[in-house]
Amino acid sequence: MKVVFLTEASQEFEDAARYYEGEEPGLGIRFRNEVNIHINWITENPTIPRLRDGSYRRVNLAVFPYYIAYLIKDNTIWVLAIAHGHRRPEYWIDR
Repeated sequence: MKVVFLTEASQEFEDAARYYEGEEPGLGIRFRNEVNIHINWITENPTIPRLRDGSYRRVNLAVFPYYIAYLIKDNTIWVLAIAHGHRRPEYWIDR
């Protein structure tokens, strides 16, 4: 399956990685790696996470308090958000 990040999701990903790297050298890289591991898992198992209201799916990161929100359309996984799990829940839902 093809994976496409919405512009906003890409920006959230970059912003969070920069923030963590600023907090502690190497932490931003660990964040990027964790997101990439989960994106690969989603690609292999796109329909395992339950469908939520709004027709999207969500995978929580294991270490960082973020989740990946996505939807599947045709043969493409659209990443809607790389969102912090404790700040403004579902602020991105209208994307």
